[in-house]
Amino acid sequence: MYETITYRVENGVAWLTLNRPDKLNAFTAQMHKEIQQAIKKSTSSDVVRVIVITGEGRAFCSGQDLADVDENMNLGQILREQYGPTMKQIASCEKPIIAAVNGVSAGAGFSLALACDFRLVSEKASFINAFVNIGLIPDSGNLYYLSRIVGHAKALELSVFGEKVPAAEAEKIGLATKVISVEDWNEQVTAFAENIASRPTKAIGLIKRYLEASYHLSLEEYLKEEAEGQRIAGLTKDYLEGVTAFSEKRKPQFIGK
Repeated sequence: MYETITYRVENGVAWLTLNRPDKLNAFTAQMHKEIQQAIKKSTSSDVVRVIVITGEGRAFCSGQDLADVDENMNLGQILREQYGPTMKQIASCEKPIIAAVNGVSAGAGFSLALACDFRLVSEKASFINAFVNIGLIPDSGNLYYLSRIVGHAKALELSVFGEKVPAAEAEKIGLATKVISVEDWNEQVTAFAENIASRPTKAIGLIKRYLEASYHLSLEEYLKEEAEGQRIAGLTKDYLEGVTAFSEKRKPQFIGK
C-alpha cells in the first residue's frame, strides 16, 4: 500500500515509519502523500488513539531529498503543494502525535519533529536547523513551532547558526520531551505511546485544540470557547468512567470515546 513509509496499528498506537533508510528518510513528493494518507486514516480510526512518527535506520528524517529538486524550481510552490498540506494534516489531527526521533532530524525533518506534540529522542539523535547553511529560511512551520517550544531568542540562535543540537542539549532547552538510551529505545517509546493511548483521547484532543486557540483569542473569547470544550468533554464516556472510578477509588479504564 505504501512505498516510502510503513504503517501498522497495535494496542491503540499507529506506528508511521519513514522508510527510505538509504536516503536518511529524506522527503519526496510521494512520501508527503503517504504521510498525509496515513495520518488521515489514523484520525478517522476508532482504534487509533495515538500516532508515533519515526524513521527506519539511523536517521529520523534528513529533510528534502535534493535529488527531487533543482535550482530552477519554485521552492514556494513545493512548500504550498507538498509540505504545507503535510503540516496542516498534522495540525488538524486532534489525536496526540509523538515524534520518536531515532537519529538525525535535519531541515524539514526538524520541522516534522517540531510539529508533533511530543518528542522522544534517542541519546544518539540530534537536531539541525540546516536551512541557513544553504542560504534558505526555516520552513514547513519550523519557526512557528520552534519559537513556541524554546522561545524567541533560542529559536533565532538555532536558525541563524544552524549548528547541531545533540540530545542532551535538546532536553535542556525543552526541545526533547525525554531522552532515551539506545538499549531502552523500543521498550520506552512503546511504553510512552501506550500510556498516552490509555488516556481519555477526546479530552486530549480538546486540550490540543484550546492550547492552540489560546495564542490568538482574547481571554474573554478563550473562556467562552473553553466552556464549550468542557461541555463536549462532559458528554464523553471517558468523563463518566473517570467520575465513576474516582468514586469507587479505582484506576479509570478509558476507551477514548
